[in-house]
Amino acid sequence: MNRIVLMVLRNIWKVPHAYWKLCRYAKHTEKYSEIEKYAHIQYIMKTAVESGNIDLKVTGLENIPQEDGFLMYSNHQGMFDIMALAATCEKPWAAVLKKELYNIPFMKQIVDCTKSFPMDREDIKQSMGVIMSVIKEVKNGRNYLIFPEGTRSKKGNDMLEFHSGSFKCALKSKCPVIPIALVDCFKVLDQKGSKPVSIQLHYLEPILYEEYKDMNTTQLANLVKERIQKKINESL
Repeated sequence: MNRIVLMVLRNIWKVPHAYWKLCRYAKHTEKYSEIEKYAHIQYIMKTAVESGNIDLKVTGLENIPQEDGFLMYSNHQGMFDIMALAATCEKPWAAVLKKELYNIPFMKQIVDCTKSFPMDREDIKQSMGVIMSVIKEVKNGRNYLIFPEGTRSKKGNDMLEFHSGSFKCALKSKCPVIPIALVDCFKVLDQKGSKPVSIQLHYLEPILYEEYKDMNTTQLANLVKERIQKKINESL
């Protein structure tokens, strides 16, 4: 049985109301607080994880800053990454996502609720506009998730190259950077069937502005990737 189907079937009586409520938040997003909307999204994600035969090991929750206005940079292994992050990070956040995800029901509502930014990787002007918007939002105290590979790796736990341009957001906003290492998350949706699967999510120590202020975007990208790679190597 497909794992997504399993998640739905195990929560079949919850799905209609949860989706209706999500759509209401998305359609009238300004009427509700960020905390209220995020709490509902987190409820959906936690329910999905708990019902999907997924053993999710999480470390480093203490590394998530208490004060808002930070950036999380994570390796990217698939659609389940966002679910795992939303299920475990108690601080509300938004994301920079490829524009194609905005056309998927449920994901569209998540984007609207969180005021995330769909990015057209083929449109340089639009991409730069997204980066400038994220910088402004982080300076105003919102938190964002960015996948610096730009797309999911199809090589399991092997990462793609990090796009240095995404690190302009950190250098310009001067905020804490939280590297995130995902291990085996690709197995959740890539493996056939719905047998129990174990995955790992590690929030690494924040890189404060004082540590990276003299770096350029390429150097910061390399630093974040090195720390994520080290954690992946330790976890396998």
